[in-house]
Amino acid sequence: MEEIARVYADALFGVAKEKDELDEIHEQLGQFADAMDESHDMQSFFFSPYFSTSEKSEAISKAISGANDEFVNFLELLTEKNRMPVIFAIRRAFDELWAEERKRLDVTVTSAVELDPKVVKKVGDEIQKQTGREIDLNSVVDENVIGGLVLRVGNRVLDASVRAKLERLRKEIAAA
Repeated sequence: MEEIARVYADALFGVAKEKDELDEIHEQLGQFADAMDESHDMQSFFFSPYFSTSEKSEAISKAISGANDEFVNFLELLTEKNRMPVIFAIRRAFDELWAEERKRLDVTVTSAVELDPKVVKKVGDEIQKQTGREIDLNSVVDENVIGGLVLRVGNRVLDASVRAKLERLRKEIAAA
């Protein structure tokens, strides 16, 4: 399913970039996927084979007034091809393409206690300097970390937490 989602995301991304509507379509795809995620009725309707393609297309045109034409056409294509259930995977793939194009990087700093915002900003600034990308920085508190930090930069994780060190020690002792 991820492969199908990648194909559709690539196609939508290509059209959005060609029409210089990348940010607009990114925003609308996110809004639609969020609405779909929050509404079981909406999922039941769009994912169900019991409703016809024409009924679904009519619902799209009524529900999404004022949306980008390319985006509406894309949703109608998903409906026609019975691919609406992959909308969440399409969104993830599109988000990755958009972030790459915009040179953005998600960074999450996880710690056992609330960190001083200056420390979090300093970590973010250093990552931005080293990667040359704009970053979307989040700070998360997770008591399970015990101490230290877990740093997620894009799809890479640096786990310098006390919990990870204890787990490695436990494995070494178990193996001995």
